[in-house]
Parts: sequence; C-alpha cells; structure tokens
Amino acid sequence: MQVLVIGAGVVGLAAARAAAHAGHDVVVAEKTAGIGNGVSSRNSEVIHAGLYYPPGSVRARHCVNGRRMLYSFCASHGVAHRKCGKLVVAANEAELERVTAIMNQGRANGAEGLAMIDGPAARALEPQLRCLGALRSPETGILDAHGYMLALRGELEDAGGAIAFNTPVMGAARKDGQWAVRFGGTDLDTFAFDAVINCAGLGAQSVARSIEDYPATRIPRQVLAKGNYFTFTGRPAFTRLIYPTPMPGGLGVHVTLDLAGRMRFGPDVEWIERENYEVDPRRADIFYERIRTYWPGLPDHSLAPDYAGIRPKLTGKGEPAADFMVDAPPQHGLPGLVQLFGIESPGLTSSLSLAEEVVGYL
Repeated sequence: MQVLVIGAGVVGLAAARAAAHAGHDVVVAEKTAGIGNGVSSRNSEVIHAGLYYPPGSVRARHCVNGRRMLYSFCASHGVAHRKCGKLVVAANEAELERVTAIMNQGRANGAEGLAMIDGPAARALEPQLRCLGALRSPETGILDAHGYMLALRGELEDAGGAIAFNTPVMGAARKDGQWAVRFGGTDLDTFAFDAVINCAGLGAQSVARSIEDYPATRIPRQVLAKGNYFTFTGRPAFTRLIYPTPMPGGLGVHVTLDLAGRMRFGPDVEWIERENYEVDPRRADIFYERIRTYWPGLPDHSLAPDYAGIRPKLTGKGEPAADFMVDAPPQHGLPGLVQLFGIESPGLTSSLSLAEEVVGYL
C-alpha cells in the first residue's frame, strides 16, 4: 500500500515508521526544511506517567502504553533519557485533596508506583521544596526529543520510507479508488496514494479542510494556547521534576530538567489568536509568583526568557480539556484516511502507541 503521512513531527514520524515496518511504501510530506520543527520541538521533553487524563480516555490509554513503549525504544536505540521521577506538590489542604484525586486517577490509568508523601518526606527528597504533601511518580522521566525523532527517521528510511521536505499538501480528493494529493513547493504536482495520514499538528485542521468530501462538520475548532518557558540562570535546585497542582488549561508552571542538568520553568498558559513564539520578559513576574509557592528560595533576577511552544487545543479557556481526536474510516466512512486533531501533551509520550492505532486502520 502506498501511504502518505503529512507532517514530520514526532507523531508523524512514529506513524510513518510503524507503517513502513508493516510493509507499506511510505512517504512523509513535511512543509518545512526539517523534522520536528513545530510542536515537537517546543515542549518540556517529559515522558509522562499517565496521571492527568480521565480513565478510559484516548489520552490515558496512549500515554500509559506509549510511555512503556518509549522507555523500551530509547533503551534499545541509544536515545538519551532518564527516569528522574516527579513530585506533584500541594500547598494547602484543598490542593492536597486534588493531588490525591490525581493519584487515584493515575492508578486507574495503570501508572505504576504512585504514592502520597507528606511535606517532610518531600523535603527529604528535595530540600529546597516547600509543600504540605506531594504525589510521587517514579515512572516520569525526560528524554532527548530530537534524538528520538532522529531515531524514528532512521528506522523509517532503513525500511524504505522517505521524507519530502519543503513540500506542503495543498489538497486531496478520491479518484479511481485512491487519494490524488496535490503538493506545493518547488515542484507542483499531484500523486496518488492508497492512504493518507494527517499528522500536521497545528496545521491539521487546515489540511483537513483541503480534503474533498471530508465533512466540514467533523473538523474541530482549533484553539491556540501558548506556553512560555524561562530558564534558571543559577545551579539547579532540584533533581526531580516538580509540578504544582494543575491549573485550568495546563499543568502549571513546573520545574523541567534537561539531560545536561539545566533547569527551566514552564510552560504557563497564554491564550493567543495566532502563532507567536516570542517570550515576553514581563511574564517573569507571574513566574516568580507561581514558583515561589513551592520554592520560596527562588532568587530575584534569576529567570531569563527561553522559548515558547503552542498547544493545538480543541477547547478554550474555561472549558474542559478535550481528548485526542483520531478520526478514521470507521468514524467518517472515507477509505484510507486517518486524521489526528488536538495532539498536544502527552503526544510525545503517546507517539508510539498512537502510531500503532493509526497503522491498524490501514
């Protein structure tokens, strides 16, 4: 089967690799000049345990399964990673109840090793931390996201697949039992494929609107939530990821670590109308306030603007978070077409598991 994957982000590369391993002839169309230039390159590089998603949801299922697959993949492919663990901290009794509910939800999802600890036990692990209690998640970790995507690309190409860079998809239509796909870029042309997988991330809705006969009513609205990061200019104060109690729209301004030992804070949630990756230095005031709820020793003038990412959300401010949307032939009735919408966090963690599901529809 001739398969086109649209988008060379982490989910697109994982789906393309899985399709190639299943024996299909695979081409990835990427509108930019490289892999992972969108959502996949602008995140916390966290391997999530599976705490925050309602049991039975698409997110919960793929996060837990994908996390197990991802650790195995990283170990077998030499992708740098570390299972550093995480503490979700509560500053008061009300937050302690919410964090306990997160623990119970995580256990229902299959997240292993979760346990509530009190403030002294949390400070024994992280002396700079201030909290009433915390949820300990030993299966949470970090990885080199770009190294992971390079490994996916290598396996795809080893299996005979290819990536066409600077190649935007302009439209598609069913013709003679295949998908006739029009491409832009330097070589405008139309090619036929048996199946099309839309993993375009922030561009998924735009791609979907260009596909003839795909019902417009099935295309969800897209809401952009920008997440800003600030780097800490001193020596890291923590050895684990530290997350506050979640806030509407995100998981709160948390401590993120990279494999080089540097410490960052973020992301926050900034609702925006159009793509914009500039980090406003004035947002540091909000960061200082939020971070000091669990790290009162954060020094003044120690945060510097770093980078920003944009979450392709399906719901907006004040609305319940939407689940991942995988729209496949059993739902929409068009053969050989799989569309993925709203793949934000934990998309990186879920990527290998999502890829299995997607290829199953082929």
